[in-house]
Amino acid sequence: MILPFIQPDWPAPQHVHAFCTTRTGGISSAPYDSFNLANHVDDNPQHVEQNRQILVQSAQLPESPRWLTQHHSTDVINSLDWIEDMPADGLFSSAENHVCVAMTADCLPVLICDRQGLEVAAVHAGWRGLADGIIERAVTQFTSQRHDLLVWLGPAIGPKHFEVGQDVVTAFTNHMPEAETAFTPLSNGQMIADIYLLARQRLKALGIDTVFGGEHCTAGDSEQFFSYRRDNVTGRMASLIWIAPS
Repeated sequence: MILPFIQPDWPAPQHVHAFCTTRTGGISSAPYDSFNLANHVDDNPQHVEQNRQILVQSAQLPESPRWLTQHHSTDVINSLDWIEDMPADGLFSSAENHVCVAMTADCLPVLICDRQGLEVAAVHAGWRGLADGIIERAVTQFTSQRHDLLVWLGPAIGPKHFEVGQDVVTAFTNHMPEAETAFTPLSNGQMIADIYLLARQRLKALGIDTVFGGEHCTAGDSEQFFSYRRDNVTGRMASLIWIAPS
C-alpha cells in the first residue's frame, strides 16, 4: 500500500528522513477514518495497531516509531531514554534509525534537524506547550549551533480557524510582548491566533531563522487532515523524523 505523505520542503541532508501522514490510507472507521495512528482516542485498538503496521511497511521505516503519551507539557526526552508510550511531548535523537514522532490534529508538529544531519527532534506543540516553552526546551537538546538548525512546521490549525480567548493571548504576551501581532480580534471578544507566527517568533528569539512549512490548515481541509477543533472526536496524524545511516 502506498500512503500519501506530506514531505518537508527544506534543505535537510539526504540521510535525514521526515514526513507527515494524512488521514487517508488506513482501515479505521468513522469518525477516525481512515489512517488514525493514536490509541488514546477510543478508536478500535486493532485498527490502530494495523494502521501503525501499515505506516512502518509503506514508509519502510527502520523501526516502529517511538510513540509518546502526549500531555501538553514541555517534556522532551532523548530517544536513548525512551520507553514505550512514556509521557512527553518531544523526542530528540542523535542515534541512527531512531524514529522520532509527534501526533497532532490541530496542534503544531515541529520537526528539527541540524545541517549536518547529526541531530533531529520531533515536537508536539499545542498552544499550552508552545507558550510554556517546549520549542525552547527541544532546542537545548541540540549541541549544534542554532544558526545551523533547520525547522519545519507541519500541518496545524490555520490562522482563519484558531479562535482563542484572552487567556491564550496573555500566556504568550507575558513571555513576549510582540506576540500580540499574532492575534486578530473578533467582534465576539475572542481572538484568532496564528500558531505558525507564534512558533516563528519563538524560533527567531532563539536565533533560528531557517524555518519552513506553515502552509497547511488542518481545520480547513477535512479531506487531508484530522481536526479536533472541527470534529471533536477524531483521529491523529503523525509527523516523523529520523537519521538514516549516511
